[in-house]
Amino acid sequence: MEVICLETEAFYSLVEKVVSQLREKEDQKSNKWIRYEEAMDLLGIKSKVTLQKLRDEGKIRYTHPEKKIILYDRKSIEQYLEKHAKETF
Repeated sequence: MEVICLETEAFYSLVEKVVSQLREKEDQKSNKWIRYEEAMDLLGIKSKVTLQKLRDEGKIRYTHPEKKIILYDRKSIEQYLEKHAKETF
């Protein structure tokens, strides 16, 4: 068995990082469907027209559960961003 020693400050810093990452993952799981404001924020756009264009062209998934409510799939937005990411040199 191997024992690892940490200073108190380093230990608590590590615990805070782990808890923060777990909360982020939990938030993402619970927010599979997001409203247009958050979708636009994730995409870095300011125009609802651009968001509608992405939706109409089938580039991001959405659901339309009620007349005035359109929700966007967080995972499809993340996949869209990854697909269009440019590699660094």
